[in-house]
Amino acid sequence: MKNNNILWDPKSNPKIIVVMPAYNAEKTVKKTYNDLPKDLIKEVILVDDASHDRTLDKAKALGITVYVHNKNKGYGGNQKTCYEQALKRKPDVVVMVHPDYQYDAKLVGVLCEPIINGRADIMLGSRIQTRSQVLTGGMPLYKYFSNRFLTLVENLAMGLNLSEYHTGFRAFKSEVLKTVPYHRFSDDFIFDQQILISALSFGFNIADIPIPCKYFKEASSINFRRSAKYGMLTLWTVALFLLSQLGLVKLRIFK
Repeated sequence: MKNNNILWDPKSNPKIIVVMPAYNAEKTVKKTYNDLPKDLIKEVILVDDASHDRTLDKAKALGITVYVHNKNKGYGGNQKTCYEQALKRKPDVVVMVHPDYQYDAKLVGVLCEPIINGRADIMLGSRIQTRSQVLTGGMPLYKYFSNRFLTLVENLAMGLNLSEYHTGFRAFKSEVLKTVPYHRFSDDFIFDQQILISALSFGFNIADIPIPCKYFKEASSINFRRSAKYGMLTLWTVALFLLSQLGLVKLRIFK
């Protein structure tokens, strides 16, 4: 995928590393990889979390740098390895994109631009623009309403105005990953919220851009039970953040 738009001063030559936390993504990893703007990206890293399919073979055939967990470490555990390996390359920006083709990887440059030009430390690709657009894109109704509710709570708690926190397409200025204690975060899905809230506690700013919503059979998605658990843990994390801001608790995941 060739990028024809100049998004930043070419002299800046930012080093962008893309990481893919993968689990059973053999049907979608090639499509995701093919959409990446290779002219903007220094390297693509995939961490295979003990998949039961041919994700590893597919990734190797594409020339992706691959790391393998012999035992499943969970979604958060996978991201920890992703960021460890990315930081070894001394990047300017690290982009995380799920290899399930649910997110438009062609937008990596657009996602990174505010970070490279100094307007943001973390960028999120938000699928939540209008209800009709999201539901037409295939997002289950219960996921849409739970997403909206959790986002409202998080915005109120953190004084932000984001349209979505719960996305698998995000970019980090390298200083964020060097600062937040992500090794202390959960190995489960709540990792996604812990890293954002922790980053905010350290003074980093977060913004978002609109991206298309794509839900289909092969797209990775947690079931209702795990979604409910994730929602409760998100609220608990927000509560702990507020308590820490008031000085009532001291937690090592926040500043």
